[in-house]
Amino acid sequence: MDASTEKPHILVVDDDTRLRELLKSFLSRNDFRVSTAASAAEARQRLGSLDFDLIVLDVMMPGETGLEFATELRRTDDVPILMLTAMVETKDRIAGLERGVDDYLGKPFEPRELLLRIQSVLRRGRPAGTPAPTEARRQVTFGPMQFDIELGELTDKGKRLPLTDAEIALMRAFAGRIGEVLSRETLCKIIGASVNERAIDVQVTRLRRKIEPDPSFPRYLRTVRGQGYRLVDA
Repeated sequence: MDASTEKPHILVVDDDTRLRELLKSFLSRNDFRVSTAASAAEARQRLGSLDFDLIVLDVMMPGETGLEFATELRRTDDVPILMLTAMVETKDRIAGLERGVDDYLGKPFEPRELLLRIQSVLRRGRPAGTPAPTEARRQVTFGPMQFDIELGELTDKGKRLPLTDAEIALMRAFAGRIGEVLSRETLCKIIGASVNERAIDVQVTRLRRKIEPDPSFPRYLRTVRGQGYRLVDA
């Protein structure tokens, strides 16, 4: 097998030709395979024929914006998304998290910081402090749902549900300590990067939409007032 095919494959989506090519050159020098797209439409073409480990996505693009593209993509694909944006307001970041974005990096940025953010998203696996699953505890079942801790896969009556990288990290944390209350601070550390406690609430809300019969009255992923959240299998 060609060693280059073992490198993580990144898709850079940005309408700025100069920035797109600079990122391709920089990331290629840092041991990534890189493909590029100048628009959401072109990105879909790339995704239709290639597999990617992460998407670096610009927010402000003509036609379909990065946020609109992320919203549509999340209906069928859980590939991690790192958003590039000149918008630094908290509400803008929360809007992205609600659409399934895994991390944000504001423009202008240092290439080294982008590299660190990418590496952080790609290496997120089992959360720190979560016990390695034993064979008997590899899977957790709650209602019709089943979550494979090792694979990070959630199924509903056997049908696989797409999860974002952040949602997988949360599910691994909850499933690894089922019944225990996890504080927002703990969950922030698990997800990492620039996530804050408000963003945790957003992620939990999004996760509930996938696992709860009625997200307004959660049965499995419960809020413990003043403490945090816990997953129960009853």
